[in-house]
Amino acid sequence: MLGPMRAWRHGDEITLGPPKQRAVLGLLASRVNDVVGFEEIIDAVWGNEVPPTAANGVHTYIAGLRRVIEPGRSRRDMGEVLVSTGGGYALFMDPDELDTTLFAAQRRRARRLREAGDGAGAAEIYHAALRLWRGEAYFGVPGPFAAVERTRLHELRLSVVEELAELLLDLHRPADAVTVLSEAVPKEPLREKLRGLLMLSLYRGGRQADALSLYRETRQLLLEELGIEPVPELRDLHNQILVGHPDLDDPMPAEPNIEGPVGVEPRPGELRPLAQLPCRPRGFAGRDAELGRLRELVERDRQCPGATTVAVLEGGPGSGKTALAVELAHEIAAGFPDGQLFVDLRGSAQDGDRSLSALDALAFALVSLGVERGQVPSDLSAASALYRSLLHGRRVLVVLDDAADAEQVRQLIPGGPACVLVTSRRRQRGLAARDGAYRLTLGPVSTTEATELLAKLTGTGRLAGREQEVAELAELCGHLPLALRISAGALAADPGLTPAELVRRYRLPHTRLDQLAVRGDASTDVRAALAVSYDALPPDTARVFRMLGCCPSAAITTQMAAALAGLTQAEAHHQLQVLVDHHLLDEVSGCLHRFPPLVRIYATECGELETRASRMAALGRMLGLRRREETVPRFEETAA
Repeated sequence: MLGPMRAWRHGDEITLGPPKQRAVLGLLASRVNDVVGFEEIIDAVWGNEVPPTAANGVHTYIAGLRRVIEPGRSRRDMGEVLVSTGGGYALFMDPDELDTTLFAAQRRRARRLREAGDGAGAAEIYHAALRLWRGEAYFGVPGPFAAVERTRLHELRLSVVEELAELLLDLHRPADAVTVLSEAVPKEPLREKLRGLLMLSLYRGGRQADALSLYRETRQLLLEELGIEPVPELRDLHNQILVGHPDLDDPMPAEPNIEGPVGVEPRPGELRPLAQLPCRPRGFAGRDAELGRLRELVERDRQCPGATTVAVLEGGPGSGKTALAVELAHEIAAGFPDGQLFVDLRGSAQDGDRSLSALDALAFALVSLGVERGQVPSDLSAASALYRSLLHGRRVLVVLDDAADAEQVRQLIPGGPACVLVTSRRRQRGLAARDGAYRLTLGPVSTTEATELLAKLTGTGRLAGREQEVAELAELCGHLPLALRISAGALAADPGLTPAELVRRYRLPHTRLDQLAVRGDASTDVRAALAVSYDALPPDTARVFRMLGCCPSAAITTQMAAALAGLTQAEAHHQLQVLVDHHLLDEVSGCLHRFPPLVRIYATECGELETRASRMAALGRMLGLRRREETVPRFEETAA
């Protein structure tokens, strides 16, 4: 699995079949000798986009695997390798015959040899482990499980490269370390530890100029890609190389600190430096009014000594909340010299993941501030008190991304001259009422802003003279920043593609969401983004959303919603407000609502999940409502 997936039976390679069949095998192999439930397989292969044929698909893929793994097995025979049991399937085999298992075992063995003082033996085992790789893990295998495993194994591989490089330096073999690192650095250009090890290896190999040149290249890359300076460790290494510091020639192993127990709270002035802002979004455009308003609010509070600014950026999926928060954070960071903290609260987590609890978020923040993980209080109030004590009187900028509710946020609002930027898919009225937060709702961008965004990401020349095409493209994208960025990516990737061609592709509503996606990246997929918000709805509200998706009208009144869902008007009004709070419905007036364009397409898809009888009954109730309205005399006619 450490590359394109391959398998052998008695020494002969077997054909594993189509991509999803390989995805099923990859999941079973990762849980070898363990039963994997039927629903787990469906989730691993299809994620949130489960087709009606998924169950049949699993049976088909299992049958296909059985034919190649155990070709002599009769259809009635249970088999010995791929077995159906306990409501799922299990792959029975020796775990050591999996390259992933062998890779992890060799890493453990190399570590033990190194700890025992056999550095040369450990280096050989590390090299053997890395030779198991034949490319990207789970290459070409679809599905969310394969994507997660691909990332996990890639990170594990990089850790082994770093451990091997450190060992080779300890063995006074800098040239060998350069060889290992020179292959890894181009594949992970932003991983600063790899670059630091390569700088040190070059220097010890007598290539001081190359080491300094690598630092200059690293600094320029980080500034261009992320808008940040190298980490302090890398800057210190550069300075030592610059002056030829003798410690670089023969480093002494770090000795454990046994003078006393680690304190819970760092002393004032000794907080770990905070510089956690993600890179500024490339091609950020528009939102001038929103940026101006937010800058004004921050500056106004800075004139009040000790005031804490809390600003919440609310909006639907794909509206560019995080991009705006990060852009603003970089603009105002200089006014908060005590550091910038960024916490992903994962309020819209999916695929079995969960949002960060307030205590987990505090633990992350405290460790970032230098508190030892074992010293983080397990009580929420104690952890919050420690957090506020550490940041008391400090000018820090805290960005809390993707908040689910107010309780996640409240514990992370420090006192004093700090600024807290929050993004959320839900309306956070409680933060405004109780905590004095400013609320800013992000809607669709204007045609001018959409054109500016597309031009920045594709190059102005691509759009010259195509203003009408670009305006129509923006309209079909619902003026949604995520959809516009996906479209810009398609234009940038294909020089021959025109906005008019994208308009032609997007015109059919039932295929538009298929087009507005980047293959293999769920974070760049409009349908997936909308699905996260839909999955977060209470069951009753999700049903109303599906019923509204059956409505042929763009505008929806409370009465229409009540008829479609079979509810009273009071119940329908409540459910509509929940949808408004989740930014899946726009409130035009007190009783009139409208779907954002792309949300309407998604709602129609969700409506098809209802049975035909349920849809027909809903439409029947709505038509009955219209007939009753038509038979009621108008006020003017009655008066006449």
